Amino acid sequence: MTGLSLRVFSIFTSIQGESTRQGRPCTFVRLAGCPFSCTYCDTREACESSGEPMSVPAIASEVVAQGLGLVEVTGGEPLAQPGTPALISALADAGLEVLLETSGALPIHELDHRVRVIVDIKTPGSGMHDRMLVANYDRLDPDRHELKLVITGRGDFDWSLQFLVERKLEGLVEILFSPARGWVDAADLAGWLIESRFRGRLQVQLHRVIWPDGEEER
Repeated sequence: MTGLSLRVFSIFTSIQGESTRQGRPCTFVRLAGCPFSCTYCDTREACESSGEPMSVPAIASEVVAQGLGLVEVTGGEPLAQPGTPALISALADAGLEVLLETSGALPIHELDHRVRVIVDIKTPGSGMHDRMLVANYDRLDPDRHELKLVITGRGDFDWSLQFLVERKLEGLVEILFSPARGWVDAADLAGWLIESRFRGRLQVQLHRVIWPDGEEER
């Protein structure tokens, strides 16, 4: 593991703005690069960056030094880098609660069981829904996985409900519906969710509420 390195865009601390851990202080390891191109991407700079190489022990050491118990590995698409599974295991070995956010287009089931994986389900509005690895949704564990859908409009929402119901995912794991920034109003999405009676959760990007000018990194 000592010789294994990853391309890192940034390591910073902030408030966890999404997921079921929303609102908690968190250290973020944002890895560089992404093989996908979602229409609503809000981390394009990281996706297009080559990043800086860092070894797994160096990353883990820096995260531990931040003094927070929660860490999220994100991107870009973190699983596009082959060293990411070793990194999340090293962070868990250090006694940290580890989150991983991934696009849902790459396999998740061989990852360290101690890591909570936030899996995107790409809607048609993302432009990437045909890249999803549907097998990821066949063996979900409520203690290890949660699902996130970024919604660009009513069509995305209706498509999402149909997909989730057909695959019998409602009530299986936490399902988070997030309005795509600049595409749909959170109040509209809230209304659709209430009307549908679907067992999901509305998620707004808390960090964007607290720091609307994008100064959330500390």
